[in-house]
Order: sequence, then structure tokens, then C-alpha cells
Amino acid sequence: MRRYETIIIVDPDLSDEGRAPILDRVMELIPQFNGAFIGVDDWGAKKLAYDIKKKTRGYYVRVDYCGNGALVSEIERFFRIDDRVLKFMTVLLDKDVDSEKILADLAQEKAAEAERMKATVQAEAPQEAKTEAEAPQEAKTEAKAPQEAKTEAEAPQEAKTEAEAPQETKTEAEAPQETKTEAEAADTPEPEETEETKATDSSEEA
Repeated sequence: MRRYETIIIVDPDLSDEGRAPILDRVMELIPQFNGAFIGVDDWGAKKLAYDIKKKTRGYYVRVDYCGNGALVSEIERFFRIDDRVLKFMTVLLDKDVDSEKILADLAQEKAAEAERMKATVQAEAPQEAKTEAEAPQEAKTEAKAPQEAKTEAEAPQEAKTEAEAPQETKTEAEAPQETKTEAEAADTPEPEETEETKATDSSEEA
């Protein structure tokens, strides 16, 4: 059995529903001619090298399959009579292949890819859970930040209050000194009159 690939350029104005019947017909023809479908690649809309049926763009699809010359002839006949197909080209990939082995290898590759995807998801899950667990802690830290900023803003005011405290202490320390001065004034005796003082007073009266 031979392996082929057929590249189809479909009218780009068609919707997904409009393109589906074309591929469905190819899928029907492959088993009818004892072929084996390998896969399909959707390449999407691309600019054409030259206009085809007045179209500057085309929608590219690649079909990979195994079969014989009769299958290829029937697929190409169908494309020729379908106006939705702008152009097509079939290429022989391998002259002698084991389709069952190819399909088994593809199934194994898909299973391995699924395992890799599963391992990736499982590896990412704990990290995401950790991130979600850290989120409340970060929110709590952010909530504390304004309070800490307020405390820092109050610190200069407290420092100013502490600086005024020695001044008040000094005032209180001066108070006993003033009390002492008043006490000394009360203890000082008035001067006694002497004979000279009396004589001076008598002279002034005369």
C-alpha cells in the first residue's frame, strides 16, 4: 500500500459548515477503496501566489492517507467537479507502507502526548494552589502597610513630646528654688535701732 498526501485549496468564503462536506466525502472514499485515513491538517486561509477563479486567497487543508492509484483517481475526480475546490495536488510520500503500523504509531504518539499534558497539568496544579494560598497573606500584609505608615507618621510627634518633657522637668526643678528664696526672705530679721540711729532721729526732729 502507498502513502499519499493531498493538499486542497478551498474557497475562503465558505464557512466551517460549507467546507465540512468536502472532507466528509474524502473520508467516505478512503475505506471504499480499502485505504487507511492517517490524519488531516487544517492550515487555514492564506494568500495565493496568483489568482484562482478570481480569488486572491484560499483555505488550505492537507489530507494524509494510505491507498492505491484507484483511490487517488476517485478523490481527484470528485475535486474536479466540485466548484468549492479551487485547486488540489496529490503527492506520493511512500511507495510501500504498513498502514496498520502507521496507525499504531500514531495512537502511541497521541497517548504519549496525552500523558505529557496530564503531567504538565498536575505539575502546575500545586503551584497554582500555593499561589492562591499566598494571596490572602499578601492581602493581609498590604492591609497592615497603611497602619505601619500611620505609626511611622506618629513617631515624630511622639519624639517632639519627649523633647518637651525635659523643659517641663526643668520648670519643676526651678520651683523649689523660688520657694527657698521666699523662705529666706521671711527668716531675715529687721535691723534694730542703735544709739546713733536714735541720735540722728532726735537731730532731725530739732
